[in-house]
Amino acid sequence: MLGSRILTLITQYSVGLQQAVGFGKGDVDANVQPIYQFSEEWQVLGPFQIGTREAIWGADPLELHGGFRALEYDEKATFKSSLAFNATVHWATVQARLSDPRQTQQASVDLSISFPDIDWRSLQVVYGWPALQWQGWARGEIFVQQGVGEISLALNVEHILEFWVDGKHYFGGDFYGYGNAATTLHLQPGRHRIDVRLVRDVRRDGANSDPNVDIRLRMQGQGALVQAVLPETNGGYNPYTGVLISDIVGDANGPFASPYASVTLRNDAQLDAHIYDIEANHNQCEVESIEPLPSILVAGQTRPFTFRIACVPPAVGHSPLRITFRYHLGDGQLTRAVYAYALPPVRDLYAPQKVTHRHPSGIVSYAVLRPPSQHAHCERGSNISAPVLLALHGAGLEADGDLVRHALDDLPDVCAWTLFPTGVTPWSSDDWHTWGFADVEAAIAAIPRWIEQVGWEGPGVDVDRWVVMGHSNGGQGVWYALTHRPDKIIAAAALSGYSSIQNYVPPTFWRTADPGKVGIVQSAMNSYRHELLLENAKGIPILQQHGEDDDNVPPYHSRLLSQMIDQAGAESDYFELPGKPHWWDGVMSTDRVKHFLRWHLNTGGPALENAPVNLRKFTVVSSGQDTMTKHGVEILQLANPGQLGKIHVEFDPLTQACLISDSNMRSFRIPPWFQDCSFIEIRGQRISVSERTGSIVVKQSDGTWADSNTMPGLPPRQGAQLGAMDAILRSQGGLIITHLSQAAQHTALQISRNLYQYFRADTKLTGRYEDAKAANGSTLITLAIGTDLPSTTNSAVNVFHNRLEVFDKDLQMIHAYPTRDHLAAVWVRPLPDERLELVVWGADDEGLDIAARLVPMLSGTGQPDFIVADKTMLWKGVEGTLALGYFDAWWKVSRNAYFT
Repeated sequence: MLGSRILTLITQYSVGLQQAVGFGKGDVDANVQPIYQFSEEWQVLGPFQIGTREAIWGADPLELHGGFRALEYDEKATFKSSLAFNATVHWATVQARLSDPRQTQQASVDLSISFPDIDWRSLQVVYGWPALQWQGWARGEIFVQQGVGEISLALNVEHILEFWVDGKHYFGGDFYGYGNAATTLHLQPGRHRIDVRLVRDVRRDGANSDPNVDIRLRMQGQGALVQAVLPETNGGYNPYTGVLISDIVGDANGPFASPYASVTLRNDAQLDAHIYDIEANHNQCEVESIEPLPSILVAGQTRPFTFRIACVPPAVGHSPLRITFRYHLGDGQLTRAVYAYALPPVRDLYAPQKVTHRHPSGIVSYAVLRPPSQHAHCERGSNISAPVLLALHGAGLEADGDLVRHALDDLPDVCAWTLFPTGVTPWSSDDWHTWGFADVEAAIAAIPRWIEQVGWEGPGVDVDRWVVMGHSNGGQGVWYALTHRPDKIIAAAALSGYSSIQNYVPPTFWRTADPGKVGIVQSAMNSYRHELLLENAKGIPILQQHGEDDDNVPPYHSRLLSQMIDQAGAESDYFELPGKPHWWDGVMSTDRVKHFLRWHLNTGGPALENAPVNLRKFTVVSSGQDTMTKHGVEILQLANPGQLGKIHVEFDPLTQACLISDSNMRSFRIPPWFQDCSFIEIRGQRISVSERTGSIVVKQSDGTWADSNTMPGLPPRQGAQLGAMDAILRSQGGLIITHLSQAAQHTALQISRNLYQYFRADTKLTGRYEDAKAANGSTLITLAIGTDLPSTTNSAVNVFHNRLEVFDKDLQMIHAYPTRDHLAAVWVRPLPDERLELVVWGADDEGLDIAARLVPMLSGTGQPDFIVADKTMLWKGVEGTLALGYFDAWWKVSRNAYFT
């Protein structure tokens, strides 16, 4: 939550190092060597084929030769590649652009790498955008000047997924260029090799005719041990500050829009830091830590620290607010301090303003909120509760940037609470899905607290009635909202949105794998397949708008969905604007969009009566990766995960009966209003419904349905535990990473960094497994090597002695894998209170490194509930897996699992 990029506080130590060798800012001596620098010449090998987001699975052909790290530059050497003439590629060298650390107090290197000899055009003509993606490697060096001793460097790697430094592997990197979490290196004087994997991604880099990759590596010497992380840009933050804090409302004497705030700290020391106190400016502001103190910041870790703040007006004056954190290192008691500064803007009561809130995981996020204007046209009177107008931004944008904040300035009169959620990151974390949409719902829930905080006297808010709109990736987010939260939505406008992640840049160039394996990986992304879920949108007014000349999201996506909406029995109004590109000023407020929003907001929209005589018939479709509710009918559990589930309800006007048919159902909820039916029938079986609470019905082993009140209970896997492996992102109480050996610590830190980099998630690192397992509400990520892993009786995958075993629902062993070198596995297993544990296991250190690749990070990668693999996955990709599949509602291996 600290903007799209970061820059650590410049310390007296780093300045002192420069002055010690004879230069400082504004005093450059060309004959003096910098303390640290990158090499100017880099060695490059590529390009090789890669599919969309496939690199998570390895799929690096050089791993067949021991990996790029095992190769030495040889201009005569050749390597096979499906992209190149004669199926052959060679080594090459490129010259990089270097910064001057004597002036900038940091060192950076910029590389722009392309392969103009490849006939990209002919590949694209046949295969489309997937053919403009490639992978390769680049090798350079980091120089540390002799005589300065060991130096600590914070390394940021923009647009890089993985790299090696001196033979040590770092996976996760910074694929989107967020700059949230640097890697701390401790280097001795001399030369240090760095190998960088290059992965071109059309969604990130665009569909250029000469598809290049631009990367930047940036390192800064660290003297202070704990750093407050500062943004480079003002996206999401005041440019003066390293504090995520709400705007001040009204005038300088007004309150904060919300009391929640956050500062991100990074520990560059080689000892753990214990944060034991936090305070703000004396006699002006008070702060209260949300997390109990002391709190541990592990060596090399980046974490957000959350707190509440309240100030005596005016909160800002001639000087900024200062937040002080006090800590000590290791077992020592020497007190140190780190400072972060905030200068919150003052916003008019009716202006778009930044409001912070708690994400369900416990972190502090923010949204931009615009209350109903004094001139809003609310036709139902001044005592109404206005709906929420959700405006979802596109990829790479911050909600607090001017492009988003002022996108709806041309609509000041709508009767709505206009909300621009951030989704936690500029890419909305996971494309407005599990983690990102949880942030949307948390922002909506925060509006009543804003009303109380600022003493609002205008229209109230109806947090259960939404009009949702979005552009580009936000337009795709509209389709997610329509298909996953239909009972909340009174109208929707999808502007230049793509239909699904699989259809945008298809996985055409993934390495060939057994279709049984590919099917499981693809089904793990069923919640992104909006084309298959459109029946949920029936009855909701939809506006589609797209520019005819859009070369970012082709209008085909909206045309396709317009057709499929019609085929699903729903309706949309589709407008394609001649000559318009992907983005133009006013794209969010064209005349048709204005009319649509005013019609559904200023009139309050049609009121839906939940009664069968009005509904006639409808269908609820679920991917099984989220509970799904339409008209109160809620799909709870599927019989076979990885396949879609459906419930079709039809009201018979002659008998006034409600007739239900199902597909792939284990359990679902029937709402109380079904009492209005003369009788309820599920595939010929009549059932009754509780008048007050409705009923949950469960399919029994003989195929009949029974009320859950008459049975021992629902199958155990339910609620937040549903879905594929990314269900861990539904954490309601934070994330704890526990490593069961010292050898797993590096990988644990890497996973922690990745979760902060891509989700800004907070993680606690510990070696105390039982304490972590008992933590209330927390999701647990457990790293184990060999026989370190404690077995459980409620998991279908366990490690016993010298083998990994998988069991079926009758506790009969399906498969056993001897714990040979480099065997890897990752799977979810249940904890009490709908919590989850993700086990990341390796037979040895290298096996653990392979398994850690599969911890959810980037959207569009498709990890099911369990995966077993070995070293061949690093070059074969999905085909290198030995087993993968799902667990059913009883936490047993489902029948569609795959075993080699």
